[in-house]
Amino acid sequence: MNETATQLTAPLRARAEIDLGALRANVRALRALAPGAALMAVVKSDAYGHGAVPCARAAVAAGATWLGTATPEEALDLRARAGLPDGVRIMCWLWTPGGPWREAIEADLDVSLSGMWALEEVVDAARAVGLPARVQLKADTGLGRNGCQPGDDWAELVGGALRAEADGLLRITGLWSHLACADEPGHPSIDAQLVLFREMVAYAEERGVRAEVRHIANSPATLTRSDAHFDLVRTGIAVYGISPSPELGSSADFGLRPVMSLKASVALVKQVPGGHGVSYGHHYVTPGVTTLGLIPVGYADGIPRHASGTGPVLVGGKWRTVAGRVAMDQFVVDLGGDELEAGAEAILFGAGDHGEPTAEDWAQAAGTIAYEIVTRIGTRVPRVYVNEVVGEGGPGVGPEVVPEIIPGYEGDDVAQGSDVKRSGT
Repeated sequence: MNETATQLTAPLRARAEIDLGALRANVRALRALAPGAALMAVVKSDAYGHGAVPCARAAVAAGATWLGTATPEEALDLRARAGLPDGVRIMCWLWTPGGPWREAIEADLDVSLSGMWALEEVVDAARAVGLPARVQLKADTGLGRNGCQPGDDWAELVGGALRAEADGLLRITGLWSHLACADEPGHPSIDAQLVLFREMVAYAEERGVRAEVRHIANSPATLTRSDAHFDLVRTGIAVYGISPSPELGSSADFGLRPVMSLKASVALVKQVPGGHGVSYGHHYVTPGVTTLGLIPVGYADGIPRHASGTGPVLVGGKWRTVAGRVAMDQFVVDLGGDELEAGAEAILFGAGDHGEPTAEDWAQAAGTIAYEIVTRIGTRVPRVYVNEVVGEGGPGVGPEVVPEIIPGYEGDDVAQGSDVKRSGT
């Protein structure tokens, strides 16, 4: 997970280009949609596969004041490595018994509690380290995953947290929940969850909770439900320029730009006769004399095997389709007789500016969602950062850029330069 400052000087087998200028622009667009709320950039799962530390720095530079992770280990790593400015909060919410509560308190993280076992463990840790914990109480308003049930369970958790706060062992910094169907416009559960959230918040506040933030809005609710914004919006996939639901609108409809482009170098081009089987199982057989191009990425790199025969790739200026099965390390496209040189660029997905497929196109081909497409790109595909402000988010470094124009990109007021870095994350 170590970033290096190696300048990009040689072609790579494959690379995921991460446009941090686009990310900054996305954060600004999302902040404009929720002007009365603070913005949390969710950087869990290594920033949805984009690289947690560079993306966190870029998001903070664009005005995010909170960062969110799922696991405490992710949050601790971010706190240790990102060099964030003072005042930027980091919250983590997926805890299991015996988790690193002491380390989280010492790192000044906001931790989420959904039940009494977690409250008891964080109180014990606070006593041990002699520091109060920052805790946020999560309400299950209808998603049915993490979170405390309304009624007696909520009353017990709120009461226990208030007693611990009175003893100086914790500070209740937030009350929050998560929506189940915000990506389905008009789903009745959205209104029902908002009603219950307000009731559970009111109960806690009537008993003396004075939280810094109340929050329930994820990316789709940030985009479409201003009544769900409260004090903070938690934006995940939208930060990376992907629409949380095609039914709600495309990325462009919301003024967002995809951040990741996945590219590879064609490893081999050869002519084959008609009737030639391609890849395992010969699920594709050439209809006539043609040329085949070998793309050196496979399911070990995160290319969905379910996209065998359907996944789109831009090669030689044309859309091609995966021919036959996606293998562990490679797949084949039928070039239809076109003669290309080995080393030609294959674009699996990107922003769509040059006619290339998008992550949403791959999601449709694989029968999944675009979240999964970008998150699953594996660690042997290096991340190459473009439009990165040098020292972005780090202490004491000004906003200088290395000049390098990215053709066709005009989406960021400071991102017409580029600091290209390679990362193994």
